[in-house]
Amino acid sequence: MPETALRLTNCRAATLPAGGGYGLVERAALVLRDGRIDWVGPEAEMPADAAHLPARDLGGRLVTPAPIDCHTHAVHGGERAGEFEMRLEGASYEEVARAGGGILSTVRATRAAGEEALVEGGLRFVDALIAEGVATVEIKSGYGLDRETELRMLRAAREIGRRRDVAVRTSFLGAHAVPPEYKGRGGAYLDEVCIPALRAAHAEGLVDAVDGFCEGIAFSPPEIDRLFAVAAELGLPVKLHAEQLSNLGGAALAARHGALSADHLEHLDEAGVMAMAGAGTVAVLLPGAFYTLRETMVPPVELLRRHGVPMAVATDMNPGSSPMASIILAMNMACTLFRLTPAEALAGVTRHAARALGLSDRGSLAPGLRADLAVWDCEGPAELAYRIGFNPLHARIIGGAA
Repeated sequence: MPETALRLTNCRAATLPAGGGYGLVERAALVLRDGRIDWVGPEAEMPADAAHLPARDLGGRLVTPAPIDCHTHAVHGGERAGEFEMRLEGASYEEVARAGGGILSTVRATRAAGEEALVEGGLRFVDALIAEGVATVEIKSGYGLDRETELRMLRAAREIGRRRDVAVRTSFLGAHAVPPEYKGRGGAYLDEVCIPALRAAHAEGLVDAVDGFCEGIAFSPPEIDRLFAVAAELGLPVKLHAEQLSNLGGAALAARHGALSADHLEHLDEAGVMAMAGAGTVAVLLPGAFYTLRETMVPPVELLRRHGVPMAVATDMNPGSSPMASIILAMNMACTLFRLTPAEALAGVTRHAARALGLSDRGSLAPGLRADLAVWDCEGPAELAYRIGFNPLHARIIGGAA
């Protein structure tokens, strides 16, 4: 196969190095070969053997790694705007649930949806992310809570990756909630439905990671421990919704299993932070859910900084607690609500987001990494987290293809 190569010139490159900060290179250039970054640096120092390559002048624009959304529930049936309206009119969570709302309303709609409907519905949200430069997106199951619907959700997620120029990573989230037919019998649901569905999904090649919801309204630490033991048996990495509403020690449990990430973390304590630091587990911050639920307990960002835990940022796109499909808005919210710096927010949707998905081949601008790039009409990288409701994307370059 002939070499495909391109040089990008006249730009500013935010390389996002492992040491932190933007790693901004002024008057920069990049050389792309066969879908990878071959070289990046000051244009005056470009290797002589790149001088003959086709060139694209970027007009002084900003180049960053393409964003990665490492936590979404983009595939689901129905919507929950009605309960959003009910809550604004004063209805309690219990009243919404009694009226047929909540996660189980999404379960009913998802079970009733065919695979094509799930694909088409998910594409609406993934297309919104692509329009903001996203090149990799994680999609979870978890709204089926039965074998066939969980598998259908994962097949739909894989199909989205085939229909769009975006890499899709799938997470099996059968341990998202206890379905109504198993009310009060969460352990039985795990044994009779969730774990068998996980084994079936793995056998079909539909799973990249295993997720769960460790919370009083979902699954206990011992139950998650059993699920993660099966994941280890299957050779699958794990991640966990943890410490969102209370502190059950989920983050420390995830760390004991070498989890890729623990997500939400509003009620995380220092012991949990230290466990994550020791295991190399990424903290995934989800400001959209914090905002939508009008939470008051913020994740312990300063503790995470102090102990060197990498912080990713994601949309948590879902129909209930975070109906948001904007990675740029997630960056802004992470700064305004959680007090991340703009540099931390950008690293959170690139380098650390890649790590939260177990991907070492993307997320920075460095030789050998995938040439997934975003070109922005920005004066500087801080502008990406600064504006609200404005998309400065100029171009998206995926796998080196301009």
